[in-house]
Amino acid sequence: MICTLVVLAAGLGSRYSGLKQLDEVGPRGETMLDYSVLDAVRAGFDRVVFVIRRDLEAKFRARIGAKYADVVRIDYAFQTLDALPGGFTPPAGRTKPWGTGHATWCARTAINGPFAVINADDFYGQDSFAQLASFFRSNANGAAAQPLFASVGFRLTNTLSENGAVSRGLCGVRSDGSLESVTEHTGIRSEDVGPGLAFSGQEIVSMNCWGFTPALFPALGRRLEDFLRKHSADPKAEFYLPAAVSDMIAAGEARVRLLPTNAMWLGITYREDRPRVMAALAERERAGGDPAALTKTAGLAGVR
Repeated sequence: MICTLVVLAAGLGSRYSGLKQLDEVGPRGETMLDYSVLDAVRAGFDRVVFVIRRDLEAKFRARIGAKYADVVRIDYAFQTLDALPGGFTPPAGRTKPWGTGHATWCARTAINGPFAVINADDFYGQDSFAQLASFFRSNANGAAAQPLFASVGFRLTNTLSENGAVSRGLCGVRSDGSLESVTEHTGIRSEDVGPGLAFSGQEIVSMNCWGFTPALFPALGRRLEDFLRKHSADPKAEFYLPAAVSDMIAAGEARVRLLPTNAMWLGITYREDRPRVMAALAERERAGGDPAALTKTAGLAGVR
């Protein structure tokens, strides 16, 4: 069984100047992508598909893909404004990508087996990839009328920024531990979280770390078409993956097993977050979490 990691790397990062996907945050210049690929390869993933913009292709191939050529198979898919189903066309003047749901849909022709989906500029930790790989192995032969997917769920308190408000998808959890819904909450600040406050901090949130099979794409495509019928003229509307999956669950078109983790999520929502992220990654290395040369092919090759 070939397991693929799909990395969504086409976002513009409007609140953070520059390309977060290529920002060097590790002790020797590692990017968030380096850590995700390392942890995925360690967990048993065999292939990586980067979903990128066409104008970033040369930079990605040179600075990202080339590092992993001898370690894991690398492929590319492209999220473009005109890559739309059903004869839809983007409105004049639109420059904003169509969102994570569209980016995932754009990878459909590159997928023929189980696959994980993550953001390029987030750090999910070793446990997230290990849980997804275990989920795929456990369900490799499970054929059911209702597709079974997975979502890694983080504790809200482990996903906050000290430098401003964040938006988080709070997970509704069924009595059997499966995902019931993902509801977006905006403007969550660290001072809103704690005993007696708006959020306890123990809530489970989705950070766009998913496990799917190709059964996702027909249902995702139908929702993308519905989204475009309603919002294609809006220059800022985005088709979000968590909302689409939540709708599939409500419609009885999919089940999603929730895989809770106590791992610390790391991300750079604001430029001021960068020093804390760098300190956390340096501590991970001091604790023995990485090879001596993560950015070198030899360093990654040793984890097989």
